[in-house]
Amino acid sequence: MRTLIQQRLAKLEELRKRGIEPYPYRFVQTHHAADIKAAYENLAATEAKVKAAGRLMSKRPHGKSCFGHMRDLTGDIQIYFKVDDLGSERFDLLDLIDIGDTIGVEGTVFKTRTGEITIRVSDYELLAKAIRPMPEKWHGLKDRETRYRQRYVDLAFNMDVREIFIRRAKTIRAMRKFLDERGFIEVETPVLQPIYGGGNAEPFTTYHKALDMSLYLRIADELYLKRLLVGGLERVYEISKDFRNEGMDRTHSPEFTQLELYQAYADYFDMMELFEQMMEYLALELTGSTEITYQGTKIDMRPPWRRLSIPEAVKRFADVDIETCTDDDLRRVCMKISDQDWQAAKRGTMIDEIIDHFVEPNLVEPTFLLDFPTETSPLAKVSRRDARFAERFEPYAFGIELGNAFSELNDPMRQLQNFRMQREDGKEIDYDFVRALQYGMPPAGGLGVGVDRLVMIFTNSHSIRDVILFPQMRPEPDLSEEFDGL
Repeated sequence: MRTLIQQRLAKLEELRKRGIEPYPYRFVQTHHAADIKAAYENLAATEAKVKAAGRLMSKRPHGKSCFGHMRDLTGDIQIYFKVDDLGSERFDLLDLIDIGDTIGVEGTVFKTRTGEITIRVSDYELLAKAIRPMPEKWHGLKDRETRYRQRYVDLAFNMDVREIFIRRAKTIRAMRKFLDERGFIEVETPVLQPIYGGGNAEPFTTYHKALDMSLYLRIADELYLKRLLVGGLERVYEISKDFRNEGMDRTHSPEFTQLELYQAYADYFDMMELFEQMMEYLALELTGSTEITYQGTKIDMRPPWRRLSIPEAVKRFADVDIETCTDDDLRRVCMKISDQDWQAAKRGTMIDEIIDHFVEPNLVEPTFLLDFPTETSPLAKVSRRDARFAERFEPYAFGIELGNAFSELNDPMRQLQNFRMQREDGKEIDYDFVRALQYGMPPAGGLGVGVDRLVMIFTNSHSIRDVILFPQMRPEPDLSEEFDGL
């Protein structure tokens, strides 16, 4: 590698000796590869000049001519250099151009004998000299960590990876459109928070020098968004980064994107209907169909989704009746699942463990899992049917949890009581939020949606790291040695 870098640095120096700046300021690009292919008939008939730019992906000299392929945002296009068109000096200069360099070309378009649309180059310009050669056999590289770490190379080589992130952007844009059309207002709430809340997670802690205080990266947007309902904003949403200082796996990342929305005068039944409508809308916008295939399994996103209560689901998939069994019964079940200490575990925590192990993998078809234990849902109203449970649901598809929703608790004194119970677990009480509720928050439904997980489904990606441009990684060994002597 070092030898190849030195060779390219020598070419860089030679270019500058010839008065050629290898990193110019700009280039006027008139067409992308896809534009040229789409408008080929007209461009060829009129012999119109096109100016295109991109990364040189191949280079095949043939005496006094040279074919190559150039890649831009929209794909690849063949380019053709000929000494008769460029002159000897400009043609010979191609020896200093390497695969991986970014170039701009100008010329007319034609089809080769094999029918490939090609730019016949009348002039070209080096736009960025690549000092480091592109790695061989990058496509299909088994070491996925290298692809995540060097996403810039992954994107340059793999068009299907580019498409994932283009679709990610389309997904978020479609979510915004869906909510904007229904009267929701997009807002921004603090990322740095003096008291973290809105979820049961370990936060990242930082320090603010000027205020001489510790702050937390938010684990959720919930408590600030509900303050806005108190202030009279009836429908609000935020698409934002949240942070949880916890483990990483196929569906969890310490830094993730979440949609949170709140609607005044609604409950969790309204949130179910809204979520169903949004999923159908997204499926049609992104794929043109309500049928989605993920990892070989096809399901239909059309409403209505299946409704399944926690007691019913646990009884069906774990053969455990949580409405009649004791805490010791639940403890014995959990001890079979894992060898961690369950002696002091609360009932709701044990039910969550049973759900994670037995229920979630079976929720392949679109399903709302309803009515969680009240002790694990301190921000939700108790069920109108059974006070042991909260009006809370989680939507699932393909065995993946996609979100969380409540009939939001707006009784300030009950909320204070719930916060005081949580304080036993070391959580600080957000008294300002309770004070806000004391001014009166209307009844409301709230919904949080994991954007990364939705993108996983709509791009058929196995891991959450496949849909995050730069996922968190363990640090690399010291890279400075690679640059010594350069």
